[in-house]
Amino acid sequence: MAIALYLDEDVDPLLAQVLSDRGFDCVSAREARTLGRSDHEQLDFATSHGRVILTFNVKDFIRLAAESAVSGRHHAGIIVSDHLPFRELLRRVLALLQRHANADLANRLLWLQDYKDVGAS
Repeated sequence: MAIALYLDEDVDPLLAQVLSDRGFDCVSAREARTLGRSDHEQLDFATSHGRVILTFNVKDFIRLAAESAVSGRHHAGIIVSDHLPFRELLRRVLALLQRHANADLANRLLWLQDYKDVGAS
């Protein structure tokens, strides 16, 4: 099952467009009309649509992932990242998507930093 991504409102919606143009299933918060919702609501939206969320809000989403683990609450996956220049962000996201093309990321927390040195085509 290919990964479907949801970009929270801090991630440039251009990333969703570029990924979609490359054949990936990706939607931004702007497209989903979820701007201004709380972190919890963002995660709930992503989960209810079977989408892994990508966010720069590292601190809060690490906390949400931990709370989910403790409470047994399901999520479709969380990818956290520091703010990066667009090209580097795209390169790392592509590397992650290629590495996990058919993986189930449910209830997993991934760090985009782990894809810093992974090449993407």
